[in-house]
Amino acid sequence: MGETEQRPTAGSRLGAQENAGISTLEHGQKPPMTPPGKLISIKIQMLDDTQETFDVPQRAPGKVLHDAVCNHLNLVEGDYFGLEFPDHKKMMVWLDLLKPVMKQIRRPKHVVVKFVVKFFPPDHAQLQEELTRYLFALQVKQDLAQGRLTCNDTSTALLVSHIVQSEIGDFDETIDREHLAKNKYIPQQEALEDKIMEFHRSHMGQTPAESDFQLLEIARRLEMYGIRLHPAKDREGTKINLAVANTGILVFQGHTKINAFNWAKVRKLSFKRKRFLIKLRPDVNSSFQDTLEFLMASRDFCKSFWKICVEHHAFFRLFEEPKPKPKPVLFSRGSSFRFSGRTQKQVLDYVKEGGHKKVQFERKHSKIHSIRSLTAQPSEQHTEVPKQSSSFAYGDDNDAAAVQSCRQGKELKASAEDTGQHKSPSLKKSPKESKKVDGAVVSTVEEEEEAAKDRMQQNRQSQQPSTAGSLTGSPHLSELSINSQGGPSVANMSLSPNLSPDAKQSSPLISPLLTDPTCIRTDDEEEVKRKRFPTEKAYFIAKEVATTERTYLKDLEVITSWFQSAVSKEDCMPESLRNLIFSNFEPLHKFHTGFLKEIEQRLALWEGRSNAHIKGDYQRIGDVMLKNIQSMKQLTIHLWKHNEILIELEDGIKNSRKLETFCRDFELQKVCYLPLNTFLLRPLHRLMHYKQIMERLCKHYPPSHIDFRDSRAALAEISEMVAQLHGNMIKMENFQKLHELKKDLIGIDNLVIPGREFIRLGSLSKLSGKGLQQRMFFLFNDILLYTSRGLTASNQFKVHGHLPLYGMTIEESEEEWGVPYCLTLRGQHQSIVVAASTRAEMDKWTEDIQMAIDLAEKSSGPAPELLASSPPDNKSPDETTVDQESEDDLSASRTSLERQSPHRGNTTVHVCWHRNTSVSMIDFSIAVENQLSGNLLRKFKNSNGWQKLWVVFTNFCMFFYKSHQDNHPLASLPLLGYSLTIPSESENIHKDYVFKLHFKSHVYYFRAESEYTFERWMEVIRSATSSASRTRALSHKEPHTY
Repeated sequence: MGETEQRPTAGSRLGAQENAGISTLEHGQKPPMTPPGKLISIKIQMLDDTQETFDVPQRAPGKVLHDAVCNHLNLVEGDYFGLEFPDHKKMMVWLDLLKPVMKQIRRPKHVVVKFVVKFFPPDHAQLQEELTRYLFALQVKQDLAQGRLTCNDTSTALLVSHIVQSEIGDFDETIDREHLAKNKYIPQQEALEDKIMEFHRSHMGQTPAESDFQLLEIARRLEMYGIRLHPAKDREGTKINLAVANTGILVFQGHTKINAFNWAKVRKLSFKRKRFLIKLRPDVNSSFQDTLEFLMASRDFCKSFWKICVEHHAFFRLFEEPKPKPKPVLFSRGSSFRFSGRTQKQVLDYVKEGGHKKVQFERKHSKIHSIRSLTAQPSEQHTEVPKQSSSFAYGDDNDAAAVQSCRQGKELKASAEDTGQHKSPSLKKSPKESKKVDGAVVSTVEEEEEAAKDRMQQNRQSQQPSTAGSLTGSPHLSELSINSQGGPSVANMSLSPNLSPDAKQSSPLISPLLTDPTCIRTDDEEEVKRKRFPTEKAYFIAKEVATTERTYLKDLEVITSWFQSAVSKEDCMPESLRNLIFSNFEPLHKFHTGFLKEIEQRLALWEGRSNAHIKGDYQRIGDVMLKNIQSMKQLTIHLWKHNEILIELEDGIKNSRKLETFCRDFELQKVCYLPLNTFLLRPLHRLMHYKQIMERLCKHYPPSHIDFRDSRAALAEISEMVAQLHGNMIKMENFQKLHELKKDLIGIDNLVIPGREFIRLGSLSKLSGKGLQQRMFFLFNDILLYTSRGLTASNQFKVHGHLPLYGMTIEESEEEWGVPYCLTLRGQHQSIVVAASTRAEMDKWTEDIQMAIDLAEKSSGPAPELLASSPPDNKSPDETTVDQESEDDLSASRTSLERQSPHRGNTTVHVCWHRNTSVSMIDFSIAVENQLSGNLLRKFKNSNGWQKLWVVFTNFCMFFYKSHQDNHPLASLPLLGYSLTIPSESENIHKDYVFKLHFKSHVYYFRAESEYTFERWMEVIRSATSSASRTRALSHKEPHTY
């Protein structure tokens, strides 16, 4: 009653025992000497928004204060955290652990120092302590409230739902509404309250520790996770933001990441006054070093950012704390600043040794207490990681980041019993159910492979002790993600949270649907299925008709359902153009819907289980094909209109900025997995597929077969249709390709002109004063363009120069320049020296350039002045500026910089750039003929089981789906540059019909269901894995008129 009330300390608030502080020093290392003298009081604001006061000697280094805070919180992994405060210029800076506190905080009575997360690891599973993860969750909560962690509404709602679950427990509508009314987690929270509660409902039974883990799992895949933006300008004066992360230095425009410099590529970081300098290591194909320069607001801003970059590099890349430099005898040049403290590897090793006690703590805002074990468990490294977790596919603010962690704990167990019928809320799969395109992440297979490797490594780690793995970025080029906006339907699944660091530069998109353990088929299941169904070749040919027809129908729906629905909501397309498109596509969709039903009915009879061995009239497909191909002739009038549709649409885009923006945004949606105008060519391409299938069927059947006559008649009918439309299709393909390339280029206004024909594009190294530099070359029948990929938000290529082909000569010059596979191109006004990556690439370019030169000599083709080659910054493409591609034209693109994902990041041009290869128009024509769909079993190099996927091969790329009913692909694997082989005995596959895809360190195995399908997949993939050499000279066609 009469006792004085004691103010609770940070330790007592968290339930810590008195004097139970844990040192963050290594074993055997002594704490820093505490200098004697007067004590000063420093106010520290904790992550739970409470303030504590710490008394430290005036001359004590910053490390004493940092350790005092960590010890008071009983925080073992305190090295991830830092202390920041406003300096005398009101600029937020980090407390230097080596300098005296008083020299940094001049007026401690008026300054509040914040204890916050400083180093965000690539994988939150590396955080061994529950308290550490709790503090990280509080940091995410803070960043959301302050608007620093930006993401879409779905991801935001899911993040908040996990916070609510950790604070008030299981869902109760009344309690939820009251809690959300009293607590504002995000700006404008009212609009998302229903969505937050919908997600919260799905977290039943989830503990606060599990909620923290799931919160961090979602947050770490968002592009702005752990990012602090530092305003700067590039050499051209364009405003950008710099940031530093565990992977390296990032460049943002607004909140959109436009470039990244991995630590492995950075040779030196420095600053000179207000200029921040990044010196890169020489490129694989370059013999020079490139230095990037950014201008910051002041020297203090520049030095502050340089310091945090040095600290991030040391923490994530070094094995131990760097040693101090010896002091110079006379003069000192440069800063003496160095990283002080343990590196991440040292932290991981220390925690894994288990030389510390685990203590209880309380969550300030939570009604549920989370208690850590009081006994040490030195041998169990991952006991603190929640055992129940779900799969995720997050990255770059995608809706998929949201919907995939909706089922946890008990629901995961229940889902195994209800066979996956319970679905995540707010998910829509069909355009008929909802015309709105829901969001999804489309990942690349390389990322799934890395995830699979990580899970296998963690499984091994759970059985035996292991050391910390490498924390460096992946050495290979990350693959191109496509259409990463939105979220797929999610099957019930679980994913081990113990993932190793994901240090890729690209967005860490990992699709859970492709790593679902429930889809791994056993060998017994496969054998039973094979015995059940027919085995004759004709059956598999008929089945190919059905599988490819399914894909074709989905492609038609992109136009008739998704595009039409989007057009109807936006007043951006002229009525005449709208009628022209949909009046010619809807009859095709209606016809092929019925066609597919007939084929599937015939196959169902063919593979009838009770009497599959009995021969009957239903064991053929020629009659169905003949009937429908004859009916298809009546649709020829619509097919003739497609040329007009393509031209009118491109003209409309050219004349209307609103329509251009609309079509560009539609291409970003996940259902539009190919360029929009490619879908307009699909009906003509499909005719060629029918012709090829019927040719194979007629070749297989003997003349006496019951189905031979119908099959031959069907072949004759479809051949006639193809012959009539083939010339039109060739013109449309060239027109479409020119317009597609136009979107990839900046610095050229009129690429599409009558008479111009595309021949080849690809990556070559151009010799300049600084050595060999990678350039992207585009060869047409009248001109050769060379470009570089600029630092733009739209990932476009900037045109640096052009050479007219008229009067050009080409010669090999390896001996003259001492560069392998070197060519000299001598034009009338300019000469350039280029080098290919291989002899085969050099031969392809030589052949095509020489053919183009011959065609230019024989014709009075387009005049070179028709090409507008001045870049948007009005610089002429001379040799003095051509080498600065990494910092040119930050604002040159018309593409909106507010978009969540780059616009031009998934095209063949970018694949060629990354794979250092090339493709020709002949390759594109072959690719049109070699399209295939069907089920395959896939296996990673280091995985055990086979996973069944629906695979679509088109445009040199494999697209992976959960099933053929899905509206959008989940992942893609561009095959240019890959090697296609059959596994050797040493690889221990021991299965039939298996082929292997290999590129650098990436190895994938795919297993077909029969010899026929195996041969077909080998045939079509071989057309993409190696670019075809020109086997015949292209005859010069008449100029195209558009």
